[in-house]
Amino acid sequence: MSFKLGLIINPYAGIGGALALKGSDGKEIREKALAMGAKQLAPERTRQALSVLLPYADRLDILTASGPMGEDLCREMGFRCRCIYQSPAQSEPQDTENTAQALMAEPVDLLLFAGGDGTARNICSAVEDKVPVLGIPAGCKIHSGVYCVTPKAAGRLVEMLVQGELVSLLEADVMDIDESAFRDGKVRARRYGEMRIPSELRYVQAVKMGGRESDELVLEDIAAHVIEQMDDELFIMGSGSTVAAIMTEMGLENTLLGVDLVRHQQLVASDLSAGELLEAIQGQPAKLVITLIGGQGHTFGRGNQQLSPALIRAVGRDNILLVATKTKLQSLNGRPLIADTGDAELDKALSGLIPVITGFHDQVLYPVASPE
Repeated sequence: MSFKLGLIINPYAGIGGALALKGSDGKEIREKALAMGAKQLAPERTRQALSVLLPYADRLDILTASGPMGEDLCREMGFRCRCIYQSPAQSEPQDTENTAQALMAEPVDLLLFAGGDGTARNICSAVEDKVPVLGIPAGCKIHSGVYCVTPKAAGRLVEMLVQGELVSLLEADVMDIDESAFRDGKVRARRYGEMRIPSELRYVQAVKMGGRESDELVLEDIAAHVIEQMDDELFIMGSGSTVAAIMTEMGLENTLLGVDLVRHQQLVASDLSAGELLEAIQGQPAKLVITLIGGQGHTFGRGNQQLSPALIRAVGRDNILLVATKTKLQSLNGRPLIADTGDAELDKALSGLIPVITGFHDQVLYPVASPE
């Protein structure tokens, strides 16, 4: 008996991330990103997920949309597929909804989709709880709980279903934020509904936990530890409220949802793109200060795509300063941190125990993984 898999790829998901555009919603942002040389990453991240399923190709019937929304990749990889929706050359959010509606007329066992929170909203409006869904993380904004922690993790979870393993079904929230406010440094998250997902705790991410750390003294101690290390190197200051606390302690303006550059405790440049960051550190030592997403544990690949694989390699694992309160780490309930850079080899290199700065001269070792 074949497993009927619905597949939808949003080809433009995440296209603005590496260029510091803070999202991909809207034709104007998409065209701006393409004009700036942005690459479409969603098809490649879908390939990573589907590669896990290649041994089961003869047991899969994939139903999808034409062209880059699914059919092209399926045929290229050798999967048996049937096109149930003709998408235009440049797809729009409505095409995602139309494809999802067309899939609802078919007896699919699971709807697998690649995108971000905007894509999840489109899927939710058409699907609701009619069929289980599972998201491949490919967007700039991924606050929703319907996504797996990495593309390969999505493939592994589908593999469990294809093999007939017992997998729990849970209701997961679909969240999204106002991108206009997001670009102004404000996070306004809203719940748009929920969808049913197959759940395995190693593979499915939690809904992002927001809010500023309540223990200001701990953040001041973390800031003091990092500032003490600031000598001649360039310091790449990642996004998030914990890193923002370090910038505040130095009296510097901070791009809460972007990446800034500091030297000698002075602001060198603000809100840099992936290319600008890589150019800025060429030929000189640099350190990278990052935090993790509360409740999820992601260090790379969630809202900080400006920190490209090339940049991370140039900085080096030993020059990554990971900062978080112990409360934030405890909220993970023992789950490892996640590296999801989009480069599988780099994710493996980043895996293992890593020191986390949790106070002044206070660090703990915590595992980093990239579930497959």
